[in-house]
Amino acid sequence: MRVATELFGVTFRNPVLLAAGTCGFGQELADVLDLDSVGGFVTKSVTLEPRAGNAAPRVAEFSAGMINSVGLANPGLDAAKRDKLPWIAANIRSAVVFVSVAGHTVEEFCRLVEGMDGEAGFLGFELNLSCPNDARRGGPSFALDPAAVAEIVAGCRARTQRPLLAKLAPDDPDAGATAAIATDAGADGLTLVNTLPGLLLRAASGAPELGAGGGGVSGPALRPVGIRALRAARARTHLPLVGVGGILSPEDAVAYARCGASLVQIGTATFADPRAGPRLAAGLERWGRERGVAAWDDLVAGPAAVRPGARMPGRTETREAQWRA
Repeated sequence: MRVATELFGVTFRNPVLLAAGTCGFGQELADVLDLDSVGGFVTKSVTLEPRAGNAAPRVAEFSAGMINSVGLANPGLDAAKRDKLPWIAANIRSAVVFVSVAGHTVEEFCRLVEGMDGEAGFLGFELNLSCPNDARRGGPSFALDPAAVAEIVAGCRARTQRPLLAKLAPDDPDAGATAAIATDAGADGLTLVNTLPGLLLRAASGAPELGAGGGGVSGPALRPVGIRALRAARARTHLPLVGVGGILSPEDAVAYARCGASLVQIGTATFADPRAGPRLAAGLERWGRERGVAAWDDLVAGPAAVRPGARMPGRTETREAQWRA
């Protein structure tokens, strides 16, 4: 099965990406796997200022996955530009890179995009509108506020011609409506979903398993939630979709494709096996070959306007040359 796919004016070697927060800035996994063996990756979320993250313990396992509350730990905008993006530009050959950005206000999102827009080595931005682990934000995530989604996406759109992925929430009661709002505001694609807010307690004491209390649920338990949200989004937008949540096997990835995902991201699987991404990509090729499927693109459900290889008018004709410069 041909697993290469064309989106946003570039070719992805395969549809498998490593999800934000699970592979650092790539450098952290470079000695363990060939990053160019996957279609791409999304960096840790970058904030304006350095973040130390939440109190330990930050991760706990349970029978159907894991829960984490890392708290957006990252070096901040200036250090990311000075140290992280140059390493990506110098070492990543074919993997397509998106930089995740996270702000506490609309203005912060816009400043982050504007601040990194001129740097080399990455294709576009993933707007982290739905992180459940940011104690400084308080209240619901931006993704659950339709006005905030529109304002952030539109503000970032005005500051870059790079592709923008809006990452939406798993607990959105109307993911389709939010997808439509992000589409109208100028997103180039949508990522569904982020981790699901949850809580684990120690049986003996009743104390939370995580130092920050609650956290984000990921792994197999998240898969039905992610598929539901992605299917709802597919019904309301023509944009390419990126499916995330509980993907461990080729069958899991195909299930997302059947609901409209042109790309998939894996996260928790990488913690269990750092080479899970390349293994999944190879497994997809075998899965299709055994079933006589010619191409990954043939599995992706969606409107004709998002046919495989479609380019966004006016923004992508020279995209690959620009971001690899």
